[in-house]
Amino acid sequence: MNSVWWSVARASGIVAWILMSLSVLWGVLLSTRVLRPADNPVWLRAVHRSLASSALILTALHIVALLLDPYLAAAGFDFASAATPFASPYEPFAVALGTIAVYLLLTVALSSLAIRALPHRVWKGIHYLTYAIVALVSFHAALAGSDAGKPWYVMISTAALVITVIAALTRRLVGTVSASRTVRPSRPDERIRVVVAGRTQLADGVVGLRLMAPGRTLPTWASGAHVTVYLPNGLERQYSLCGDPAIRDSYEIAVALGENPGPGSRWIHERLAIGDSIEIGRPRNNFRLHAASSYLFVAGGIGITPIASMLASVPAGRDWSLVYLGRSRRAMPFADELERRYPGRVTVYARDEHEGRYPIVAQAAAVSAEVYACGPGSLIDELAGAVPSARLHVERFVPIAAGRGKAARPLEVSLVDGRNFRVPANRSILDVLEKAGVQTSGSCRRGVCGSCEMRVIDGRPLHLDSVRDDADKDESAVIYPCVSRALTPTLVLDPDI
Repeated sequence: MNSVWWSVARASGIVAWILMSLSVLWGVLLSTRVLRPADNPVWLRAVHRSLASSALILTALHIVALLLDPYLAAAGFDFASAATPFASPYEPFAVALGTIAVYLLLTVALSSLAIRALPHRVWKGIHYLTYAIVALVSFHAALAGSDAGKPWYVMISTAALVITVIAALTRRLVGTVSASRTVRPSRPDERIRVVVAGRTQLADGVVGLRLMAPGRTLPTWASGAHVTVYLPNGLERQYSLCGDPAIRDSYEIAVALGENPGPGSRWIHERLAIGDSIEIGRPRNNFRLHAASSYLFVAGGIGITPIASMLASVPAGRDWSLVYLGRSRRAMPFADELERRYPGRVTVYARDEHEGRYPIVAQAAAVSAEVYACGPGSLIDELAGAVPSARLHVERFVPIAAGRGKAARPLEVSLVDGRNFRVPANRSILDVLEKAGVQTSGSCRRGVCGSCEMRVIDGRPLHLDSVRDDADKDESAVIYPCVSRALTPTLVLDPDI
């Protein structure tokens, strides 16, 4: 008669096996964005992590139950023999397959925990081991399981292998097609040639542009992303993508003149026409929409642009509302459209239609929702003073005055390849590295766009940018060297992030 522990081992092993197979398939669907129209990528990643974590837990339970089974213990099966391939007294070859699969599984799990510390290509290569893991587990189960040969067991084994093969083929075929049709710059600062396929007057002083790369699918992006536009007059400007991330053949941006228009916005309004060709950078995102049960979106003026893409990405059934503030409804792009599309969820508050100010700060402080805000610095500053930073997510038009009035100090910067540089007090880290020929990215040079991000290997950065929350940057171990400095005399950086 089978012991209780053997039954636990059987059940946990079978469920872990199924969850591993589903995790691999889900990861492929996520990487190829097949499921993108159904929901936002944050939710998809959460499901993938849940499947993988559950498979890990049940695998651990499976191993513990096997070690506690009295029949196997009597046969000499212990931790040492289980951990050493081909050393098991019970079905040595079959157990060895399972042991190797566990080691590979631990490697993948550790790489996921260290995703921010690993180059993406290394992390991606390690994750390809998941195909081998499912195959090894399938043969392990078929050879070692007491249920081997039973119809239901054969069905599970066959399904797991078929799922793995389909996942691998899907990843290969979709990846190949995507590579042939998608513009894929090798670095964030490389440029994509696009054509102005549409131009619309969205509001007074706000023009909307639809950009296409004829015959190609543009790089994927998530709500909150922006692109750098390289104008023929030599100027570079960043604009939020305001369309639906599920649309892959075009990007939409909105450009406002404002009260004191810069030369970039003026050039676009006065000279850029349908059919003109310009260059843009690939999308970057410092304002991602994270999974939450409820959201409060706050937009001030042209700050509606990244928020508009978020509204298109919020999963169905989630609780959310938008407060859209501006001087005049005539100058507020998408105002009427959003009210029609989302009745009861959108509040448009134009100052020329109401007396007094809308109590958005009090509302944001009183709710428990995640607050996403984009707009003028004064609006963001007020929200930051009233809403806990843990649930406030902001994007700024202009950099905050971090470090203003503080005297910069010289510092030493070392790169992971061993090169060393001295950064004078009157020059930025980015400028020194660029002048020395280091391949870097840099666009706004004001600490707003995030294109110059580098990984901090050693030392403590002094964050003077406005890209992300300082705690988030420290946790991610990154610095934006166009404006930031160091709290330590030396920084060790990896520019190839």
